[in-house]
Amino acid sequence: MKIKETLYKLTHWETWHHHAKYIPISPVWVWYIIRSGTAWFFTPSNPTLTFGGFEGEGKKEMYEQLPPGSYPQTSYIEPRIPFEEVEKQVAAAGFVYPFIVKPNVGMMGFMFRKIYNAAQLKQYHETIPNEYLVQELIAYDVEVGLFYYRLPNEQKGTVSGVIKKDPAVITGDGKNTIETLMKQKESIRFRMDEMILRHSGFLNNVLAKGEKYNLSHASNRSQGGSFSVIDSEIDEDLQKLADSFSLHSGKFYYGRYDIKCASMEDLKAGKNFSILEFNGAGAGVQHIYGKNYSLLKVMSIILTHWKMLFLISRQNHKKGIPYWKFLKGWRHLKAAKINLMRLKRMDANFPTF
Repeated sequence: MKIKETLYKLTHWETWHHHAKYIPISPVWVWYIIRSGTAWFFTPSNPTLTFGGFEGEGKKEMYEQLPPGSYPQTSYIEPRIPFEEVEKQVAAAGFVYPFIVKPNVGMMGFMFRKIYNAAQLKQYHETIPNEYLVQELIAYDVEVGLFYYRLPNEQKGTVSGVIKKDPAVITGDGKNTIETLMKQKESIRFRMDEMILRHSGFLNNVLAKGEKYNLSHASNRSQGGSFSVIDSEIDEDLQKLADSFSLHSGKFYYGRYDIKCASMEDLKAGKNFSILEFNGAGAGVQHIYGKNYSLLKVMSIILTHWKMLFLISRQNHKKGIPYWKFLKGWRHLKAAKINLMRLKRMDANFPTF
């Protein structure tokens, strides 16, 4: 079985570590470093996001630059304040259960949870060490990711790819346990250890036929989510909508908008949608997944986006936006990595409600 799994991994680049596919094209990244004279050539790409939105930026700074009403109602909770204060803040903001909680500075959906009652909120508050968000639950059924870039001297940008994102969900058959159904789900076959740990209290439960069970409420691939490419949805209406997001603050030039909507038709019409996040310079080019692309095609798509990241950053730098100093960037990246690993460990041990 182990040999079979190893062969599968070797022949399916989608299962590799997320950095592995960049190794063959890394000389291009090094070339951009040489041309710009800095390891952090990407930091001017989104000037008002920390580190250009490459890693370690907060969601608060992102939401403040989106059009009013385009993102979920959000309240920011400081860690270590008495839980009674948290309850007062949540009530004053008008939140009702269930709602979403997630770290202000996070990544890959770690410690993203749906909270159903005060006991769960208390457990979350007493676990997470940094500022986090309480956010309204967006009930729209469709979640998409739009990758977008725009050169600073132009008013029109490009939606380079669109994906539909689905969280990891299993469906009961009235016979098998949750653990057995998990083992049958392709998108989590290489994440079973962490899934078993997270759902340890429910593994022997048998779901009724047709009953749904969420393995994660986040649709990230790191949480077992699956993607399907829907580039056919790219049209003038979608381009104009993405431009309107970018031009609102005038400072978002490169990244991915993760959006929930009632339908693609409504989204294109600018109604019944909510922007969950804007991921900047470090945004994964997720439309390489879900279409059975060859590794060569994948590397070509990534290189196209790296080129745009370099050009956008260079133009902004010529307009007076400085590159980050090396030590400042190094310290920030180191702190972001430490935070990410801490959240990953915490997420694996924290229950999914």
